[in-house]
Amino acid sequence: MDLAFLGLGQMGLGMAGALLDAGHTLTVWNRSPDKAAALTERGARLARTPREAADGAQAVLTMVADDAALDAILEGEDGILAGMAPGALHLSHSTIAVATADTLAERHAASGHHFVSAPVFGRPPVAAQGKLAIVAAGSPEAMEVAAPILDALGRMTFPMGDKPSAANLVKLAGNFMIMATVEAYGEAMALGEKGGVARDKMLEVFAGTIFDGAIHKVYGPPIAERRHRPAGFAAPLGLKDMRLASEAAKAVGATLPLLDLVRAHLSETVAIEGADVDVTAMAETIAKL
Repeated sequence: MDLAFLGLGQMGLGMAGALLDAGHTLTVWNRSPDKAAALTERGARLARTPREAADGAQAVLTMVADDAALDAILEGEDGILAGMAPGALHLSHSTIAVATADTLAERHAASGHHFVSAPVFGRPPVAAQGKLAIVAAGSPEAMEVAAPILDALGRMTFPMGDKPSAANLVKLAGNFMIMATVEAYGEAMALGEKGGVARDKMLEVFAGTIFDGAIHKVYGPPIAERRHRPAGFAAPLGLKDMRLASEAAKAVGATLPLLDLVRAHLSETVAIEGADVDVTAMAETIAKL
């Protein structure tokens, strides 16, 4: 398929590469064009504007940091919406607010476009391998168009119905569970360490017993080793996601006390440890507290 990919951060770069591996024709755009070099060397075309990237594409994929960044490349005379042809598909992979996804669905419907929200679970190396777990929602017609693209990006896709924002709600809930796992690991490590037990010994027990799930294998070792740079999931992005999760909870009348605690610890982590650390650095904040 003729595809456009916009947003070449760590995740986007890997995802775009997986699309090339699958044989798709790719046009890319990024705010910093130099990040596209590895893709253009493999045959991707670099567009000067989001509109140019979207022009003629059967599907436009976006993977940007937040709602504001997505809005910036969608709107205006140089935006995606101005470049997309009627009947084209927008696949939004970013972690965005539920309300933003609802607005996007309305905008695309009014313009005659298909729209699928398809946020992903997985870190950059997994993205480059085309083995992400994808949560996707959209109309049956849009999902049918998206299917071969999602197959190239992920090892599995979980359909969430025909309302795109449902996928974003699941993604925010999932990221909250990731942060809650980091919180629990950080508290447990602090308890053991203050009692004279080495972190690596605690990790050996946890990983070798009932805490050997995928998420524990990813986040347990860097917490035990105090290895928080370079960031695979940057703490400011985790904090942004917890803010969005809080907004989603408020919108449906849900009370999530643990989310409030995690959000406070992440906020303090960014303030003390800096913006370049992984979310696992939250364990350092917990230990100090």
